[in-house]
Order: sequence, then structure tokens, then C-alpha cells
Amino acid sequence: MLEVKDLRKQFGAVEVVKGVSFTVDKGEVLGFLGPNGAGKTTTMRMITGFLPATSGTVLVNGKDAVADPVAAKALMGYLPENAPSYHSMTVSGFLSFIAEVRGYRGSEKRDRIDAAIRQCRMEPVRNQSIGTLSKGFRQRVCFAQAILHDPPILIMDEPTDGLDPNQKHTVREMIRRMASTKAIIVSTHILEEVDAVCTRAIIINQGTIVANGTPATLRAQSPSGRLDDVFRMLTVGKDEQ
Repeated sequence: MLEVKDLRKQFGAVEVVKGVSFTVDKGEVLGFLGPNGAGKTTTMRMITGFLPATSGTVLVNGKDAVADPVAAKALMGYLPENAPSYHSMTVSGFLSFIAEVRGYRGSEKRDRIDAAIRQCRMEPVRNQSIGTLSKGFRQRVCFAQAILHDPPILIMDEPTDGLDPNQKHTVREMIRRMASTKAIIVSTHILEEVDAVCTRAIIINQGTIVANGTPATLRAQSPSGRLDDVFRMLTVGKDEQ
């Protein structure tokens, strides 16, 4: 469903993403792991069209994200890191705004808003101002805007960062419920996220992919069988170990 080929990004003389290639199919939840500064967020922004790539190709259900960006973006839902929203709006008002931006009107708009609120378990706060919500509920609002159009591909950058354990559990349950019908990428530096929701994981370091496999396959690379040991082995220089 999503195919990334030799994606590169250069800022001046510095190349921060260096030929990243991978695919994600329907039913997969891909964990995109790496230390801070590894190129995770830059890669996510290029895939979703928020940042132009220096070179490379992104195919979304066969649609070229560069040659046909509107068609490609229509097939994706994106939850960015520190997702923005309008705090003066109510939950339903914000989702109504997003629905209209996507071209929905009338009963279809109402049905999509109701479905997103229901999926994200926000019925009790649907008429509450976003600015008065807890961080967990604000994150759910932004999750709801990402799935409002029921996209086949869902891309989330640090979806549980800063949430308490109960809020993390809720967001992960939401991801698991949708996993069978979508291709999902979860960019994170939280290793427990991989075991919680991911069927496969990629580790990126200094702009290149250094591992790609199931959580079990990755853990097998360390004598301890611990994912954090594998992560450290692949992302920390020998002089830092």
C-alpha cells in the first residue's frame, strides 16, 4: 500500500535522510524507531508531503506523492508530533472544520464526525472546548482528524509521547482496532510501543535504516533478547558504549 524508494533529504551540505527505502502493507503496523535526530520525523514529513524530498519516490496505493500529491494525500491520515488544533473550538466544531476542508457536507459530514468521535471514545467531551481537555483527550482529537476520512494509510509521529499510562493504553487500543484494515506507521523512540502495537519495526540511525524485521527477529540479534539492547547496539557508537 505504501512504498518508499531511496528517500533523501539534504539541508544545505548536510544529508539527514540517506536513501531510506521500505514498504508497508495492509494489516501491518510498522514501528519507525530511532534516537533523537536520527531522521524519523523528517522522513514522516516527506512521506506525507509536508516537506519536499531532495530525491526519492513515495507511492501511495500506486499514486506518486510528488507527481499527484492531492490524490496521494487523500489516501493518508497524518497525526504529526505535537499535533496542532484550535483550542477555542469544541471537539465537534474542530472536526466539522476538518470535514469541510476535506469536502464533506450534510449527512456524510455528520456521519464521519460521529464515527471518528465514537472510534476515539470522545462522546463525553464532544461539545467541550479543546483547550479545556487533558493532554490525552487533545491527542485523541488530533487522532480523530487523522482518521475522519477513513484513510487506508495512517501515519503517526510519537502518538503517545507525554501521555500517562492509561492514556497510552487507550491510544494503543485505538491503533490495534484499526490495524487489520489499514497500513500504519508509528514513529517513536519509545521501545515499549513496538511490543505493544507493532508487527514489524525499522530502526533508523543517522539517516539510514540499520534494522528491519519483526520485534522477535530484532530481539534475537542480542544475547539478552532485549529490544533496548539491540537498539543501543545499533544506534550508539563504540566510543559511547
